[in-house]
Amino acid sequence: MQATAAASHRVSPANTLAAFKVVPTGTAVGAEILGMNLSMPIPDDVGQALRDAWAKHMVIFWRGQKINDDQLMAVSSVFGPPHTAAARKYHLAQGEQVDDDYMISRHPSVSIISNIGRDGKPVMDNGGLGSYEVVWHSDNSYVEKPPAGSMLYSLVVPTNGGGDTSFNNQYQAYDELPDDLKKAIEGKSQIHDSSRNSAGVLRPGVKPPTQPEEVEGPAHPLVRVHPVTGRKALYLGRRRLWPSNYIIGMNNADSEALLDKLWAHATQEKYSWTHYWNVGDCILWDNRCCMHYRTEIDVAQRRIMHRTTIKGEVVQAPWQ
Repeated sequence: MQATAAASHRVSPANTLAAFKVVPTGTAVGAEILGMNLSMPIPDDVGQALRDAWAKHMVIFWRGQKINDDQLMAVSSVFGPPHTAAARKYHLAQGEQVDDDYMISRHPSVSIISNIGRDGKPVMDNGGLGSYEVVWHSDNSYVEKPPAGSMLYSLVVPTNGGGDTSFNNQYQAYDELPDDLKKAIEGKSQIHDSSRNSAGVLRPGVKPPTQPEEVEGPAHPLVRVHPVTGRKALYLGRRRLWPSNYIIGMNNADSEALLDKLWAHATQEKYSWTHYWNVGDCILWDNRCCMHYRTEIDVAQRRIMHRTTIKGEVVQAPWQ
């Protein structure tokens, strides 16, 4: 469990700017928000303070909350309109049933992130993220307009740990990129593989690519400009087993070699911060300037999270 002041576990009866407080993690990314009750309405001045904190810290989080999906959506809407969960259509197309206790929430803008099977017991593979370790990635980079952010709320967490989530600062990763790599990626874009989910599981009804030219997905620049801060950030999305993401205009060997260097640089520990979950935690991260990673979960332990995603925009390159 993360060390934190006892006050951070208490919620306020109402949300006011006077009670609002931002406590940075002291690392490359992240800040805790104190003095808020997410089940209560959020006035405009507090909403603006939240948006300012998010722009500055990239990841913000609250502890000790007790909210339903409607309230989760209300908090998420402070930061922008909803982005319909990208994986939802794949499961519905395969005849999966909407079920609040399984994988597909009744709320079209809420995703269930869990390792629960149809019998209500934890499993290694339920067709979704399940118990798998989830590698560094940005959510839904495989769509034309990736979500600006994601918000995750914990309902059930493993009692013996696991499922810890790390976030990293891709502003700093770009700023500290060696000059030769900055020059190598200038003007370049990559295809973002849409065939698999974040755990590398092939999506229902999708044919796996056998060579880079068969990879389906949008092209996004390797560097993007944040629409709010104006800062440049590396934008790598995610990377799975070959063939997956590749850099347009490069042969396969050169593309793989350059992506190897970029990923090794971008995922250095100095750029990251890790959250250790408790029930009632709620985290919002900015997909435009940070990636995230989750550790493996004990297959015997239940884990249920509800997630919303916030509508984004076309990825803007600094050279456009």
